[in-house]
Amino acid sequence: MEKPSRMKERRKSARRGLCLPLEYRSTDAPYAHGGLVINASESGLLVQSVKSIPVGAKLSIAVLFPKDFELTNFKVLAEIIWKDLHWEEDWEGYQYGLKFLRIQDADYGKLKQLLFSSIEIEEFGRNYR
Repeated sequence: MEKPSRMKERRKSARRGLCLPLEYRSTDAPYAHGGLVINASESGLLVQSVKSIPVGAKLSIAVLFPKDFELTNFKVLAEIIWKDLHWEEDWEGYQYGLKFLRIQDADYGKLKQLLFSSIEIEEFGRNYR
């Protein structure tokens, strides 16, 4: 039997590669932590962080990005649906797959602008790490 040349895509929304700073807070913890958004879609995020968080945790997230000549953000409530150890040459931590649970209309509009804009966002977060 012949194997398909490509695995079937399971994502419901197309992803855009990014490198943006984020701040997140577990819904049951008082302190905020930082991380990076690696890619985003209309339904979720791939993020990196040095903090170990369990699958199923719910996070309040603010993603920072440039808009015009200022910084802005969008906020979401998301759930961790998968977790993986992640190593790079000079960094180790975790990658998390997040599914949006709640996003306000205004923040959803900002997310869509970010996903479908033609500006290059990847360089914005490179020095953040």
